[in-house]
Amino acid sequence: MVINTELCALSEYRIYPGNGKLMIRRDGKPVWLGSSKSHSLTLQRKKAAKLVWTQAWRRLHKKGIMETSTKKRIRRTGKVQRAVVGASLEDIKKKAAQKSELRTQARDSALKELKDRKATNKSKTGAKGKAGKKAPASYQKVPKHMAGGAGKRGGTQR
Repeated sequence: MVINTELCALSEYRIYPGNGKLMIRRDGKPVWLGSSKSHSLTLQRKKAAKLVWTQAWRRLHKKGIMETSTKKRIRRTGKVQRAVVGASLEDIKKKAAQKSELRTQARDSALKELKDRKATNKSKTGAKGKAGKKAPASYQKVPKHMAGGAGKRGGTQR
């Protein structure tokens, strides 16, 4: 058995037979109102979208639509590898394929080589550095508070 129901003009709830009010507007349009609450709010010209308990507000604020529709799928763009200045794409791919142990070993050996080179440079320049010191400057350093050049007057110049 099918029951003929109406929809409330304000709340959009179902109105079963024997319930609600039928109000005819000035323009002649019939308006079904489910409860005295919705009737009162309609007479006050309240907007359904501003009342939190109405279906219009729920639709406007996207409430309860997760059951009916699924989320949109996001299409992600594929990453493309490009050559960098100083390294071709093949070199980059080779380095990526290498094991991390090989890379760390190469880095350690390079660091060791650099330290050895620095040590040899230090030993070479160590002998020169002590003998090749510059002679002290021929002028005498003047303290900052005396460097003003104000002469005998003192104070500020106006």
